[in-house]
Amino acid sequence: MIGSREPAWLEQRERGSGWLMATIAQIALRLGRPAAAALLYPICTYFIVFSTNARRASVAYLRRALGRGPTPADVFRHYLCFASTILDRVFLYAGHGARFHCEWRGLDTLREHLDAGRGCLLVGAHFGSFDMLRAVALADGNARVRVLMHAERAAKMGAVLHRLDPRFPRQVIALGRPETMLDVRAALAAGEIVALLADRSLHGDRQVTCDFFGAPAHFPRGPFELAAMLRVPVVLFCATYRGAGHYVIRFDALDAANVDARCRTFAGWLEARCREAPENWFNFYDFWAKAPA
Repeated sequence: MIGSREPAWLEQRERGSGWLMATIAQIALRLGRPAAAALLYPICTYFIVFSTNARRASVAYLRRALGRGPTPADVFRHYLCFASTILDRVFLYAGHGARFHCEWRGLDTLREHLDAGRGCLLVGAHFGSFDMLRAVALADGNARVRVLMHAERAAKMGAVLHRLDPRFPRQVIALGRPETMLDVRAALAAGEIVALLADRSLHGDRQVTCDFFGAPAHFPRGPFELAAMLRVPVVLFCATYRGAGHYVIRFDALDAANVDARCRTFAGWLEARCREAPENWFNFYDFWAKAPA
């Protein structure tokens, strides 16, 4: 039906084979990160050559973020950064979180809510490593984190992570179920952190048009409507990849008058993070395309 197509990101299937993901995970755990990281170079080259639409989206985004035409090396770094954060998930879920060097920015903002026994929404984007939330629990024993996500969109990687840590499914609140909202409410009432990503929309989502890199882009209202409905604070989160095992983890309080203002503030915050570390944003589709009706 005209005007009812799904958003571009939902039209992308999960790339890569489950066998390959599991094999790289075993190489990483048995031979170490350098051996597995070496495999990322031919893998990234393959995807740059054969993922035409994703490569074009990378070029279009980097042109905005860098303020110039990106070179092939810029595009390769974009893909390699994405692949490197996926590799680091293996070590996180295998219980090797202590191997990472994390710099903290604004952790007191999060601890303020934890110490008060209040739950909060931790809102991020497809930027850096969302899985570094596990490092938050290591840094603060009071932090209990649940992740609100579309688990079926990354089923292959999810299966690998489940084998590494059988607790993985229990940490996820799956979207799209009748009981999803009840689970979110219960987690927040128990003083837990509920984390979610706020830079992709589903078909039928209400959206806010925001200025993003000087052009209109469409962000979902849902995460901020959820916070308003449940009357919980919002903290913005990102873990920027800075090289092998090095992340800068940042928290910022989100204070705005209403839902639309919060959404636009989030868009401005995300643009600032992208300008600081352009290769860390991983939406490999036309983010500025006209929103589906």
